[in-house]
Amino acid sequence: MTRLSVNINKIATLRNARGGNNPNVLQVALDCERFGAQGITVHPRPDERHIKYKDVLDLKPALHTEFNIEGYPVQSFLDLVTEVKPAQVTLVPDAPDQLTSNHGWDTKTYMPLLRHIVEVFKNHGIRTSLFVDPIPEMIDYAAETDCDRVELYTAPYAEMYPQNPEQAIAPYVSSAEEARKMGLGLNAGHDLSLENLAYFHHVIPWLDEVSIGHALVCDALYLGLETTVKSYLKCLQS
Repeated sequence: MTRLSVNINKIATLRNARGGNNPNVLQVALDCERFGAQGITVHPRPDERHIKYKDVLDLKPALHTEFNIEGYPVQSFLDLVTEVKPAQVTLVPDAPDQLTSNHGWDTKTYMPLLRHIVEVFKNHGIRTSLFVDPIPEMIDYAAETDCDRVELYTAPYAEMYPQNPEQAIAPYVSSAEEARKMGLGLNAGHDLSLENLAYFHHVIPWLDEVSIGHALVCDALYLGLETTVKSYLKCLQS
């Protein structure tokens, strides 16, 4: 079964625009779980422009499903994750001021750093995943860090999907097969949507997890949160 982890960063962005606690990030996370999501994802950044470190601390004891924390491994992030001990940490190569993730790790170049960080988290019993581009070589080097999973960066797939689905997914199939050969679990995320998710899952059905935030929150504005979460879950049943 491929799990749906809902990224609630955009909920925090909306809250922060006015201050206060509306919408309530914790309540939305619990509602996503109640509507069927099997996980919650957050990506706290050093400037706390959406998810705040306090949100992470508040979410952990309240959630009933898997908690996934994404981020670049600065010391404050390492300290937060090792304190909270989520089910999974996903390491991304984002600069602190980057608007959103737009590439995966160069796992060959950053091998020493990643191997050290993975060891730190695994010593705390936290499953580790590396955010990578759909390039088999990057997956091979990711495996050498002793990480548990890779998360495929799917924005290029989403961009090409309307014009040529087969061509869009081709590099992801070879990368997914490489991950399976290397004994790595497989996640995917970034710009997956109701338009393109079912096809992605149909072609690569051994996905462990998809992390979806921006598109899901946008859909919820029109469909409502419960209908939206259930619609994404339906895409993963094909």
